[in-house]
Amino acid sequence: MSTQPSEDIDRPDKPSAPATSDGFVRGISQAIGGPLGSHAVKPDARRGRFWTATRIILALTCLTLAFSWVQKSPCQSGDWQQNTQYTRFCYTDVLALYYAEHLNEGAVPYKDWPVEYPVVTGYFMGALGLPIHSYGQDHPEINQGTWFYNTNAIILSALAVATAAIILALRRRRPWDAAIFAVSPIIFFTATVNWDFLAIGLAAVGLYLWAKKHPAWAGLFLGLGGAAKLWPLFILGPLLVLALRSKSLRSWTAAMATAAAAWAVANFPVFYLYHESWLKFFRLNSDRPIDWGTLWYIGRYLDGKWNSGAEGDQGPFQWLSNHVPQLNLLSYALFGLACVGIGLLAWLAPRRPRVAQLSFLVVAAFLITSKVWSQQYVLWLLPLIVLARPRWGAIIAWTVAEFGYFTAFYAELMGAGGKPVIPEGTFVLASSLRLITVAVLCGLVIREIWRPELDPVRESYDDDPDGGPLNRPDAPWIAGLRRRFRLDRSPTPTPADPPAPPVVAKV
Repeated sequence: MSTQPSEDIDRPDKPSAPATSDGFVRGISQAIGGPLGSHAVKPDARRGRFWTATRIILALTCLTLAFSWVQKSPCQSGDWQQNTQYTRFCYTDVLALYYAEHLNEGAVPYKDWPVEYPVVTGYFMGALGLPIHSYGQDHPEINQGTWFYNTNAIILSALAVATAAIILALRRRRPWDAAIFAVSPIIFFTATVNWDFLAIGLAAVGLYLWAKKHPAWAGLFLGLGGAAKLWPLFILGPLLVLALRSKSLRSWTAAMATAAAAWAVANFPVFYLYHESWLKFFRLNSDRPIDWGTLWYIGRYLDGKWNSGAEGDQGPFQWLSNHVPQLNLLSYALFGLACVGIGLLAWLAPRRPRVAQLSFLVVAAFLITSKVWSQQYVLWLLPLIVLARPRWGAIIAWTVAEFGYFTAFYAELMGAGGKPVIPEGTFVLASSLRLITVAVLCGLVIREIWRPELDPVRESYDDDPDGGPLNRPDAPWIAGLRRRFRLDRSPTPTPADPPAPPVVAKV
């Protein structure tokens, strides 16, 4: 039976340098002389050095977000002529929905207009949009849309910086892991495309509180995150299977109870007072057809290529596209099967997997099987992969694929008016590469769960730095389950050999 050490996870006795621990960074570092030598004198942050790793990471995050704001600036006026929002890659739902959701007319979300987002996002939109509209009524010289976008950008950027700070707090021995998040082109292009950082920031706080052994407070923030975007609630699944493995079900129950309460309290006013508006989010997601760039979109394209096109001749993906209820059931079933597989992996692995590893796998499985995969959903995966597998090489390859999809998607939007910009096959190729690279990341995380000696985070921590209440010995049934699957290959103890007779020297 494997056990889990319970040393203090904050003891900074195993610091990690990326140029030493990461093969990709080690190779790049050769251009400047290679990694720092083992006998080199290392600067001590406690002697008054201002530019510590933490401050550098936070400064880089702010710099990336500032560049992102500049990149979106051509769209801030709202005067989108000749597809400016696509040719400049500056489209943002935040500005578009200020008008589409009638916030510019003073409409109260859900009361006066059925907003298509979960309630915390709707509250956030109203809390910023309604005062700006009221101020604009008295000051007609201001551009309300620009003010609304910039106010949202400031708060969403603050949440992104807070997420970087939480990654740093969770990886005190590995601060440079957070640089993957801080300088990511994913943040540069998508930080303010939608309100996703609202849910990401809440989920990050929840993970931090769980790591610090405050499960009830962790559940509160995960529940609020789930009321902003659904995916933070998925983290409760990995916490459950790990709690069962480590006999920590009481902590998980506390987190689940507060998450459910937070989600219910946030939803209840709209559910009770404006029930039809509350249902819009669920109905929209139920009725939506296959969206651009998904697994189902790729399959439908291949159906069209492989089938003759005769009347009544259609492949399975095209059939699913025409029968959305069946598509929903299949999508949910595949996601459920993926979750079952992840749960079995968590129980059969030789060591208890880390929270971030399983959380990444669950959220990635949801995106891979979903019929909707919007461009900004990539932000959901970024902090999770940094915590789950902080290796630069594979993440850079995934980022390149995401950038390829980003550009192809905007070309597809420009071609939606009737004049194609790129061949449809090019867009499908970009979509496929994005899906493949996410699947490769999942495979690499699974390999490190199955072979924990390959896990870079375990090089610096004796146990899961995000585990909190989970950092306990395995439940006895785990060893029995592994034996049932013939995975416990520890040798059967044998009786000790009898002692050899003493040698008597002959004189």
